[in-house]
This record gives sequence, structure tokens and C-alpha cells, in this order.
Amino acid sequence: MRIMAIADHESELLWDYFDRSYLEGIDLIISCGDLKPQYLSFLATFTHAPVLYVHGNHDDRYEKVPPDGCISIEDDIYVHDGVRILGLGGSVRYKPGIHQYTQKEMRRRVRKLWWKLWRHKGFDILVAHAPAYQVNDGEDLPHRGFDAFRDLMDKYKPAYFIHGHVHMNYGRKFPRLSSYNETQVVNAFEKYIFDIDLQQ
Repeated sequence: MRIMAIADHESELLWDYFDRSYLEGIDLIISCGDLKPQYLSFLATFTHAPVLYVHGNHDDRYEKVPPDGCISIEDDIYVHDGVRILGLGGSVRYKPGIHQYTQKEMRRRVRKLWWKLWRHKGFDILVAHAPAYQVNDGEDLPHRGFDAFRDLMDKYKPAYFIHGHVHMNYGRKFPRLSSYNETQVVNAFEKYIFDIDLQQ
């Protein structure tokens, strides 16, 4: 399965200079947040692949203008061709905002997923906006990661953790790819395409 992960910055190749061929062979598009709803709707229009999304901390606008033709996976497990995808959007709370959470609030969200996690026997991909705590997150409060995400990776050992929020064009050089124990961690800033084969 070929996945295009996107976050935080609209790609000029997919927006300003769009060519339908850029989406050929893509089986699934996953947005990790902080992208214009019109951008997601545009991509959904030109592909047969499902466009999944979680909210970023700047996605309050989705309340009035949700991305048409796209699927929110917030607090849910979405299964595509046998791949189980868990979505938990938002960032650490640093000011008032509907998609910001304290560490305690995020742990509470995860606890409420116990039935879905049990029913699906875990998950293969964790999709979030924020990174995990001390796994390529920032030292400042707005860009700090969630410790609940590390707990999820420790317990369920997903193949991938895809996030955004820490832009790769910031002063600190955040890596595109890294790993946490058995999980491949992907920073989806702008766009990143990868293949997943859980049969191996």
C-alpha cells in the first residue's frame, strides 16, 4: 500500500502546479493537520484514494468549513485494506483552542478508546498532529509531544507513527524519519510518500 502523508504546509506541486499524475499509485492520503480544508477537498476530488485527517492546533476553521469528501479519524480506528489506523489530533495546550490538550486530557482520550483498541486488536499506524514526548518534539511548550503516544507505541508496537506540527523548516532540523523501538516515525511536513506491507 502506498501512502501519502501530508501536514502543516500545502505542497506547491499538489496545489499551485497540480498534475493529476502526482497522485497516480497513491492508495491512501493521510493528513496530520494544519492544512486548509480546501486543500484536502481539492486532493479528494482528484483521487480515488480515501483522504483521512486529524485536526491540527490551527484547524478551528474545520468547524465551519470541513474538508469535503474527506474522512475524520479523530478518536477512531479506520481500517483500509486490513491496515488499522488510529487517529488522535491536536497539540499540547499552550493557549485557548479547541484542538489543544493537556497531557492528562490526551491520556483520557486514549483511555476512552479501550473498546476500539480491544476490538481491533491494536493498530498498525498511529496518526497524530503532535509528536510523541521526547521523540523529535520541541523543547518549547507549544511543540512538546504527548507522553500518551509513547505509551501507545510501547504497548501496541505499531509499524508507523505519522505526525506533523514540528515543521522541518524550523531553525532546529527535525528529522523526516526516525524510529522509536519497533515503530518507524514519520514527520509528514508538506508531503512524504512511503509504502507499507504488513505481510512481510
